[in-house]
Amino acid sequence: MINEQSGERLARQVGAKADRKINARRNPAPGVWFGLGMMGLVGWSVAVPTLLGAALGIWLDKYHPGKHSWTLALLVAGLVIGCFNAWRWVAREDKAIGDD
Repeated sequence: MINEQSGERLARQVGAKADRKINARRNPAPGVWFGLGMMGLVGWSVAVPTLLGAALGIWLDKYHPGKHSWTLALLVAGLVIGCFNAWRWVAREDKAIGDD
């Protein structure tokens, strides 16, 4: 025999599973190509600022040489900016997935 509490708990579990199934059918999971595209986007968001920093550093070293290397400093700065951008973008996407 199933008591009343067990029946209510079972009904809630079945309802929750049904809601998840309906939601999954309405919003299908992105495929493999979507994931690969996102990895590429994250890669570019790191690579572009890094390369821009290195290019600016090379130009500064050529026309304004100094005691320290502008190329190395701006390459690291570009890498930090790129990693921050990628982290922020991934965090925003994760929040959007969690909100759904």
